[in-house]
Amino acid sequence: MTEQIPVETLRPTVRMLSDEQIQAIHQTSLDILSRTGIVMKNEVARQLLLDNGAWESEGRIKVPETMVMDAIAAAPSRIPMYDRLGEPTMPLERGKVFFGPGSDCIFTMDLETGERRQATAEDIRRIAHLCDGLDWMDFTMSMGNPSDVPPLDIYIHEFTSMIRGSVKPTCYTANNREDMEDIYRIACAVAGGEVELREKPFLILYAESISPLLYPDESVDKLLFCAEKGIPVTYPPSPNTGGGGPISLAGAIGLGNAECLVGLVLTQLVRRGTPFLYGMNTAALDMKSAIVAYGAPEWPTGMAAWCDIARYYGLPVWGAAGATDSKVVDAQAGIEATVTIMTAFLTRCNLVHDVGYIEYGTTSSMEMLVICDEIIRDVRFVMDGVAINEITLAREPIHRAKPGGGFLADDHTLDNWEWAQWRPQLIDRMRYDRWVEKGRQDMFVRANARARQILETHEVPPLSEAVERVIAEVLKEREARRQ
Repeated sequence: MTEQIPVETLRPTVRMLSDEQIQAIHQTSLDILSRTGIVMKNEVARQLLLDNGAWESEGRIKVPETMVMDAIAAAPSRIPMYDRLGEPTMPLERGKVFFGPGSDCIFTMDLETGERRQATAEDIRRIAHLCDGLDWMDFTMSMGNPSDVPPLDIYIHEFTSMIRGSVKPTCYTANNREDMEDIYRIACAVAGGEVELREKPFLILYAESISPLLYPDESVDKLLFCAEKGIPVTYPPSPNTGGGGPISLAGAIGLGNAECLVGLVLTQLVRRGTPFLYGMNTAALDMKSAIVAYGAPEWPTGMAAWCDIARYYGLPVWGAAGATDSKVVDAQAGIEATVTIMTAFLTRCNLVHDVGYIEYGTTSSMEMLVICDEIIRDVRFVMDGVAINEITLAREPIHRAKPGGGFLADDHTLDNWEWAQWRPQLIDRMRYDRWVEKGRQDMFVRANARARQILETHEVPPLSEAVERVIAEVLKEREARRQ
């Protein structure tokens, strides 16, 4: 009997920056923070920085290298995430890649009518429900601002709609500290208490500074709140090339790195060890249309670069993929989604958002989510590499095969075909006559049907009555405060 061959499977990766390039960007960012400085509108954060080694000059706060390096050393290299039932899922750590939708679209494509219209709270719940039923959507984001609720309550309704629609981890946004406190109160009710939520977090805040180098009061206040409570936060700036950042990608990354590091410094000054997800957004501001191009190659190229920087810092990392600038779910949408999803896998970006965006982040599409789920399945097979062992090398089946006879009826095929071949769920491989018989359906039609089927048949555990009571109390109290 041939001895088993112990061979580790190589999984493909891509590296965008050399060690020297990483150092050049890192030193540029340190120079931006210590020489150029930032504008900090939050007084608590301003004083926190000044009390711990920063200084003020020419109306800006200057942050020294020592503060930055201490914060990098203090932050955890791994963020364990749980679902709202308390089960471990989606550990944000080196080598792991997870996908989910984005937030705050103005419009949505109606699944039943195809109409482009404003999003509602029910749309947000349904999209979360769909994500819960899709195999490769690992977390939820709102995908919309609900137009049918009081404007000051939209983020509370977004959060409650997401947790009603899915048990998967939630990446949420908020307007101010009042929103943060109310969302935190609901989350504690879901988890069973503050300690339980800190030990098993199922939510992560997404907030941003304003590029270049402006830190608004309420944005920073949300960051400080998360650090106070010890719950995960990501604070990616958007130095889009030619807009919030320099037209050159290297300049945008150097600026974005500096801006993100300020968020990291603040969280670690409030509470050392606060879970912080590093990253930025580097889409291109198109010089002809003035849109921020979600399908532009600058974004995945930049993502590959800042993932290299994240590994240098030893931090889990944020990114984006699966979005398109196309106004419909068409070939352009498929091209842009595939390029970005492949890049996210190759870079080993940990938490990848914006899946399902169309129209440069303005509109959400459930069909796009379903198609991207299939793209992720497809690319994941490639990323798993070629397994080399005695079974896969198939020496004995080859030895016993009749020349020219093939392997269709061989026991090796019969025993292993279910795992050895990738099988599509949405991609069509029917013979032509069968495809015609089934109605000549294209990819969009099949995606629409699959989305409807999931919404009709996939069950999501409901929130407990106790949690629903807390939600009702929060909304009632907010209404009373407005009157």
